[in-house]
Amino acid sequence: MSISRASAGQRITASWAAEIGRSAYLWGWPLVNMHNRRTFMEQLPGPGLLAGIVHAGPPGRIGMLHDYIRPEERVVACPNQDVAYGFGTLDAHLGPSVVQVPDFGDRFWVYQVVDQRTDSFVQLGKMYGTAPGHYLLAPADWTGDVPEAMADVFRYDTRVAVVIPRVFMDDTDADRAAIVPLVNQISVYPLAEYDGTMKSVEWTDVPTDGGDGAGGDTETQWVDPNTFFDALDEVLDEVPPRHGEEALYDWYRTVLEAAARDADVAAALHQAALDADTTVSELFEFRNYGLPVGHHWSTQRCGAEFGSDYLMRTAVGKSNIFVNTPNETTYFYLDLDADGERLHGSNVYTVTFEAGALPPVRGFWSLTVYNKHHFFHPNDLDRYSLGTKNQNLTWGDDGSLTLTVGGKAPDGLQAHANWLPAPDEEFTLYLRAYWPDQTILDGTWQPPAVTRHH
Repeated sequence: MSISRASAGQRITASWAAEIGRSAYLWGWPLVNMHNRRTFMEQLPGPGLLAGIVHAGPPGRIGMLHDYIRPEERVVACPNQDVAYGFGTLDAHLGPSVVQVPDFGDRFWVYQVVDQRTDSFVQLGKMYGTAPGHYLLAPADWTGDVPEAMADVFRYDTRVAVVIPRVFMDDTDADRAAIVPLVNQISVYPLAEYDGTMKSVEWTDVPTDGGDGAGGDTETQWVDPNTFFDALDEVLDEVPPRHGEEALYDWYRTVLEAAARDADVAAALHQAALDADTTVSELFEFRNYGLPVGHHWSTQRCGAEFGSDYLMRTAVGKSNIFVNTPNETTYFYLDLDADGERLHGSNVYTVTFEAGALPPVRGFWSLTVYNKHHFFHPNDLDRYSLGTKNQNLTWGDDGSLTLTVGGKAPDGLQAHANWLPAPDEEFTLYLRAYWPDQTILDGTWQPPAVTRHH
C-alpha cells in the first residue's frame, strides 16, 4: 500500500473517516466482491461442480455445464435458463490463460469476460463474427511471447477477471445431445499448457466438490461489511485507478492508514460499512434503480461498461452481477405490475406480445420468473422461463403471443404451454434480449405491460 506524501500520517477524525468510508463501500463493493470470489476459487482442486451443481474452476481455468443451470444454484443471482454456462476466474499473478472457441455453426454463443471492475474487455461471440480458434487472456503488464497461432489477445489491468461462456440451447432432448460435443471443446487453461490443439474436456463427467454452491435462500454473501475494509487495502492494489480516480484512491488509502493506527477511526469505518450496506441492500430491488422504460419496467444501458457510474455498477453487482454489454444483451426488470402493485404469485398476470412485436433480437429472448431472492422458484414443471428456446408455445390467431404468470396451473395443454409458475409470494420478472436490434438499444421497442387478472 502506498500513501501520497500529502496524505500519509494525516490527522483524521472518526466522523470524517465515516463519511469517506461510506463512499468507499458504495464504490468498492463490486471490486471486493470479485476479490472474494477469486480467493474462494483458489481453494478448488480443479475444474468441476461445486456441490454437484455449480460449474467452476481454480483461477486460470473454468468449469462448464452441458445443460441448463439448476435452481439450487446460489453463487450468482439471476442466472438464465437459455444457455449452457461456463464460469471461472483469472488471476493476473498466474499469467495468461488460453480460451478455446469451437466452431458453433449457426448456434448463438457469447463469451463474457470482465475485469475486477465487472467491465468487459473482450469481444468474443456470434455478434462479432468471432472465428473458431484459440484466444489469449493476458494481464496488461505481461511481456511474454504470444504464440503465432493465437487468433487474438485481450488484456486486462486488474488482478482478477471472470470468464463466463454462454451457449444457447433449445429446451429439447435433441438439442441437449447436440450441444455436448460443442461445450466439450470450451475450455480455459494456462498458456503453459497450450500446444496448438483444440483440447476436449468431458464436461458430463467432471469431479464434484463439496464446496458451497447450493443451499440457503439468498446469493452467497461475497461481501461482508464486517470485513470489507480488511479487503479494501489489498483491492486498491489489485485495481489501478482510472484517469480521474486518483483522488478517490488517495482518500481511501488515507482513512485506511489512519484506521491502522487509531482504534476510533477503525471503529468508525466498521460502522460506516454497516450503514452503507443498508443502502446497497436497497439496490438489490430492481424498482429502486435503473432507467424507467414504461409499464413499470426498468433497464440499464451501461452493463459491463460502467466507467464512472459507480451507483449502477454496485446496483447491478448486488442484484444481478455479470451482465453482458448492451450490444450483447439488453435486460429489462420488473417488480411492479401495470397498476404499480408488487408482483405476487398468488395473482395471475398476462404478458401479451402483439403480432410482430416480440423482442427484436438476432440471438434469443426469454421471460424469466425469479423469487424475491432473484433465484428460480422450484416447481413440478421444472420451468423457470419461456422464450426462443421453447418449441411448443401457443400463438393467437392474430399472431400474438400471450404468456401467463402466477396462480394455479391453467387447464388445457395450449394454455399450460404458455404458463410460468411463480412462488406464492413476491417475485420478479426479467426479460432478456440477446444480440438486440437497434430498436431495443435506442428504446423504440419496449416490453409490454404485465396485467393482473382481477
